[in-house]
This record gives sequence, C-alpha cells and structure tokens, in this order.
Amino acid sequence: MDRARLGDQQALADLYDWYMPRVYRYVLARVGSVHEAEDLTEEIFLRMLGAVGDFQWKAVPFSAWLFRIAHNEVASHFRRRNQRNRHGPLFEDIVDTKNDPEELAERRLTVERIQRVADSLPEAQREVIALRFAVGLSIAETARVLGKREGNIKALQHKAVARLQKLLGANVERKQAAS
Repeated sequence: MDRARLGDQQALADLYDWYMPRVYRYVLARVGSVHEAEDLTEEIFLRMLGAVGDFQWKAVPFSAWLFRIAHNEVASHFRRRNQRNRHGPLFEDIVDTKNDPEELAERRLTVERIQRVADSLPEAQREVIALRFAVGLSIAETARVLGKREGNIKALQHKAVARLQKLLGANVERKQAAS
C-alpha cells in the first residue's frame, strides 16, 4: 500500500488484482446485475485511485477502507436510481454454471427463494450477510467496513441467519402442506 500511495504502478496493479474479485462479488450481491456490478466496480477502483494518495495507516486496514468506498458507491447508486426498493439481490448470478442443467436449475431456484426471503431483512442485516457470505469477509473486516463493533456484526448476522432460517422453514412447510 505504501508503494501504491507513492504512485508505484505495479503496486496499484497488485492491489487491483487482489481486491477486484472481492469488490465485484460484493457489488454484484448488492445490485444483482452483472452490467451494473461491472460499472460500479470500475467506479470504485477509479475512486480508490483518486484517493489512494490520501490513505493513511490508522486503525483501519486498506481492505476496510476500500470496502467503505464500495459501500458508499453502492449506496450512491441506489440514491441515484431513487428506487423505493433500495436493496438489490444478494445472490443473483453467483450460482456455478458448470453443473449439469438439472442441478443448475435446482440451485437457481434455491438462490431465488433465499433472495426473496433475504429481501425482507432490514438493511443492516442484508449488508452484513452480503459482506460475510457473498464476499467472504471476516467479522472483524465486516465491522471495520461498516464502522460497527464486532459484537454488533455478530448480533446482526445471528439475527439475519435466524430470520432466514425461520422464513425458509416456513416456506418449506407451506410447500409441503400444498403438496
């Protein structure tokens, strides 16, 4: 990071190569559109390049700083679109397409069902779920990105998972009763 701050092009390229897939997965999980995710990821890295010279090692690691930029850019994206439904799909297009067609169809249906249920979560819980499970950040990293304490992240994650389990269980029970 220090080399990147001084304008070292290879260091900037290394940061991009390392973080781009993670940032892209996060953005895709939030907006649900491959095209929008690609555009926003590009914008996030342009913002990072413009601000990298101002980055200072404080109590916040680079990854938290970068994901804060991503979080803010996604929030701005939704404000610009001025949608009533400000959250996007968490898991769309994250299904592995190398599986056989039957397995792929089954996984897509499962992902769609989880997405519908996840849409009912409060914004903070959706954000934690996206960072933890779509991106794979640790609890500590998620806390730094969202500017919250680790205990708060654990509580939000626990509540979100419990709610998802409850709602998904209710959906399964309804489908079994209908059969």
